[in-house]
Amino acid sequence: MPREFSLKDTRNFGIIAHIDAGKTTVSERVLFYTGRKHKIGEVHEGEATMDWMEQEQERGITITAAATTCFWKGTRMNLIDTPGHVDFTIEVQRSLRVLDGAVTVFDGVAGVEPQSETVWRQADKHNVPRICFVNKLDRTGADFYADVKSIHDKLTKRAYPIQLPIGTEGNFNAIIDLIDMKAEFYLDEMGQKIEQREIPAEYLEKAKEYRASLVEAIAETDEALMNKYLAGEELTVDELKSGLRKATITNQIYPVLCGSALKNKGVQFLLDAIIAYLPSPLDVPPTKASNIDDESIAIDIHPSDDEPFAALAFKVMTDPFVGKLIFFRVYSGKLSSGSYVINAKTGERERISRIVRMHSNEREEVSEVYAGDIAAAVGLRSTFTGDTLYEESRPLVLESIVIPEPVISIAIEPKTKGDQEKMGVALSKLAEEDPSFRVRTDEETLQTIIMGMGELHLEIIVDRMKREFKVDATVGAPQVSYREAIRTAVKNIEGKYVRQSGGRGQYGHCVINLEPNEPGKGYEFIEEIKGGAIPREFIQPINKGISEAVQRGVIAGYPVLDVKVTLVDGSYHDVDSSEAAFKVAGSLAFQEAAKQAGAYLLEPVMKVEVTTPEQYMGDVIGDLNAKRGQIQDMEERAGVRIVNALVPLSEMFSYTTNLRSMSQGRASFSMEFSHYGEVPSNVAKTIVEGRSKK
Repeated sequence: MPREFSLKDTRNFGIIAHIDAGKTTVSERVLFYTGRKHKIGEVHEGEATMDWMEQEQERGITITAAATTCFWKGTRMNLIDTPGHVDFTIEVQRSLRVLDGAVTVFDGVAGVEPQSETVWRQADKHNVPRICFVNKLDRTGADFYADVKSIHDKLTKRAYPIQLPIGTEGNFNAIIDLIDMKAEFYLDEMGQKIEQREIPAEYLEKAKEYRASLVEAIAETDEALMNKYLAGEELTVDELKSGLRKATITNQIYPVLCGSALKNKGVQFLLDAIIAYLPSPLDVPPTKASNIDDESIAIDIHPSDDEPFAALAFKVMTDPFVGKLIFFRVYSGKLSSGSYVINAKTGERERISRIVRMHSNEREEVSEVYAGDIAAAVGLRSTFTGDTLYEESRPLVLESIVIPEPVISIAIEPKTKGDQEKMGVALSKLAEEDPSFRVRTDEETLQTIIMGMGELHLEIIVDRMKREFKVDATVGAPQVSYREAIRTAVKNIEGKYVRQSGGRGQYGHCVINLEPNEPGKGYEFIEEIKGGAIPREFIQPINKGISEAVQRGVIAGYPVLDVKVTLVDGSYHDVDSSEAAFKVAGSLAFQEAAKQAGAYLLEPVMKVEVTTPEQYMGDVIGDLNAKRGQIQDMEERAGVRIVNALVPLSEMFSYTTNLRSMSQGRASFSMEFSHYGEVPSNVAKTIVEGRSKK
């Protein structure tokens, strides 16, 4: 099957934003205008195509990243609609990893919100070029210019409008194109009859002012354009468009467009801008990979069908009809159904039985995919999120996907004996799909503990278990996922395990150095034994004993974050030494070292944004202070007050109810994980005592 669309005519992009900015509605309009749908699905009616899970339709929010392929003006668009709720941030992260560009949607009333900042930072991290779309300009209180100021103040000064709205709120009926200097008026409700007119006189000055700053910004990014601009010559429309394309692809400018997806205004121009300004796979730098045997050897992967096949798996989905589906992005080469690939992580050779293009949760089977494509494969049993797939002729590993640490946990018990067997299967399948969801068994109580990114995240997991796997479960109260850490480095700490009780004894002895590791590096083990003080076969058991002790913690049974252990010395007994004895010695050495290194307790701290009418401001601030909150800043937006604070997660349970009663239901809040912070000693004491009573 020959390639249908050239790489030049391919766009891989995502739609990212804060919850309720209107991402899914934008996606629905994209599908409608590109001919993928004959009827528009409304999110608030539970009909949106991209929100295909029952829970999404009921709640009116997007939970998983739905992928779809559509076409506009001779260009193939692989579109991924991502969730805006903080609990599903892993979906945004893994989508951005495989996309070439993104559309960031902003609420025309609220402007930049907490999750807008998070997704923007995630896109920065992956160097993803972006277009901004200020949505919901039909709403009461919508203000395009305040939104642009909000983007400048909180995200970037390099965002430049390339459109301006005509009319406000219910009278929003046309869009000014600042590059062509024309006005596009909407004549029907479906946004399909558009008439181009001259810019109305009352808007002309403002349009000229915004165009002048846009032209200057474009000229500054290109030497030839700058010389022409400084010579006082007019830049042509073609020069402006090609200059803006280059500047957008290199993240020097973020074009800002406007519209109202719900009222069918601005979406076709957004589609045109995606083609005009977002990159094709050919426009982005080569993808970085490394040699599978020696990570110091870098490999550049170019988006060419003639290079050996290389792809990254970025999502796992369980499909009721075909089983496990693996979504992947092809970076080079081509892949046919029935062929074999190698998984860089496991080294296993796996057969691709079928390849499908997804339209939300519908499948279209294809026989072959090429460089730059996003598709899903059936038949990959041992492949998971972040795994590299390659062809035998070029072994390599791509940079994986960073998985965030869970911040909340709950105990879960099956209601019946029959549910017990099914629950294990259900939880392992759900954990395969979502790497930010973890399952473990509590060693003391033998309860199953599920961990995730927030209450809603775990609520959805339990709900899916019931609907998709028919498992009924009793759920405990949410618990905070605390962590432990060490303050200083300590050297030459011994762990010795000796048992002599007639017959063969037990003997294990090791000496370690312990130090804090770089943030995010986790546990690292280095072996520096000299002169055979400990035989080779006992090194790994020591490592295992230490790593298990790291997971168990030393203060209150919580995992210890970011530690580096160096094994420097030890001794052994010809007869009594065993793997088990050295494993215990490793564990004892770590426990002693961690205590001497000043182990302390960490808690998840949340970034909280409260929106409240002026009269409740004092109560809101007083309550946040009582919750050990630190007020970061306060601002006024669209007639309400916004309070930004950092508050420990343990203080935020049932905050929804408290805030509602405090403000007579008029205040609202959103929160997202910020960082792990040290627990004050008086609070830590209570936590430790609570754990020891269990």
